[in-house]
Amino acid sequence: MHGADLSEVPQLVWGLDAKIVASAIVIMAYAILFTEKLNRAVVALLAASVMIFAGILTQPAALQGIDFNTLALLIGMMCIVGISEKTGIFQYVAIWSAKRVKANPRGILIVLGIVTAVFSAFLDNVTTVLLIVPVTFQITRKLKIPAYPYLLMEIFASNIGGTATLIGDPPNILIGSALNLSFMDFVYELTPIVIICMIVLIAIFDLLWGRKLSAAEELRSEVMALNEKESITDKSLLIKSLSVLALVIAGFISAEHFHIANGTIAMFGGAVLLMLYTLGNRHEEREHKVEQIFGMVDWTTIFFFAGLFVIVYGLEVTGVLSMLGQKFIELTDGSIQKASLLIIWVSALVSAAIDNIPFVATMIPMIKSMEEALGGREAMMPVWWALSLGACFGGNGTLIGASANVIVAGMASRNGSPISFLGFMKWSVPVMLLTVAIATAYVYTEYFILHVG
Repeated sequence: MHGADLSEVPQLVWGLDAKIVASAIVIMAYAILFTEKLNRAVVALLAASVMIFAGILTQPAALQGIDFNTLALLIGMMCIVGISEKTGIFQYVAIWSAKRVKANPRGILIVLGIVTAVFSAFLDNVTTVLLIVPVTFQITRKLKIPAYPYLLMEIFASNIGGTATLIGDPPNILIGSALNLSFMDFVYELTPIVIICMIVLIAIFDLLWGRKLSAAEELRSEVMALNEKESITDKSLLIKSLSVLALVIAGFISAEHFHIANGTIAMFGGAVLLMLYTLGNRHEEREHKVEQIFGMVDWTTIFFFAGLFVIVYGLEVTGVLSMLGQKFIELTDGSIQKASLLIIWVSALVSAAIDNIPFVATMIPMIKSMEEALGGREAMMPVWWALSLGACFGGNGTLIGASANVIVAGMASRNGSPISFLGFMKWSVPVMLLTVAIATAYVYTEYFILHVG
């Protein structure tokens, strides 16, 4: 996060050690988040306000703790995706892919998994499943085959695929912004392991489900009769959206050479696409369109992040996270190898049980506090990649492990294919354990065998 002037931080709050008060505020907030009794943005903002009321942070200090680059990146990408959604391009790709495998149920299971993973690398996971799942139901109904294996595949593929890039999953956005990592840093380091895990996932699903799935020829011909071109609702907007999206990704790739933050590139791309989307409209229509797109931004997530940054900053300035970092160094005997392997499994298990965003937001300043003692940023990079892999792959562990899982379960229930919590775990726990084991082997091989010395 940010450097803090520790001289301004009180040692005592309400007659208690400031570390104890800050920790109590965060523990209480995380406990309420876990129960899901209150909206997560409301909880984060209330806890952030209590940090200020308690005197742990001043309002200027609280604002200093917010990572505005992360917020800008999220808002910009949400605007771009919101406008792109209106073109129907994502549904087009799903139907086109199903037809490429001649509407074979086994082939569709594979291609929808691949499409979901690729979309999740560039869109947030919730948006991806919201776009793919309705098409999945449309195809499975026509073929009269169970939607269940397809939905499971899409959940797992969204969480694995989202790990591949800077913008694919919120933990990566947090880590990338905190460490000023480039888009290509994530592609170089994480995309190979994502590809390996997707190949393994597809092979397992094909073995256990794919070979048993079949549909009558006349039903397959119904899917082949679907016209994917009908999904495209606005060709002009499609060209504009794809052009801006391509330029934004090119901007991410080249940003490190021009020293421009990813948040600035995403916001600029969002503003340009908004301008192109509303160009030539009358005043009332233009204003309505802009408000509509801003309405598609997930403001709950944005305010949740803002509040979260503040409460974690409270832990940072009171010294709680540096103290925990010191304990972690002692636990791992100052070994980066032990730290990396421990972080990947702790991250996965915790992220399966609770939202991985607050966990990663808390871990970032703690790990940063360890860097000096363990040889600096470069030496610590395996630990950072382990945090990303564990947090993202851990989202597959339970039905509440990631937002996309909850969304798919809700859509499945409404469409008559309910996914139970325990029924999901029969598949999710083995998938999570297997992918995290593969990721562990990858981290160990890549950073402690191949790059040793």
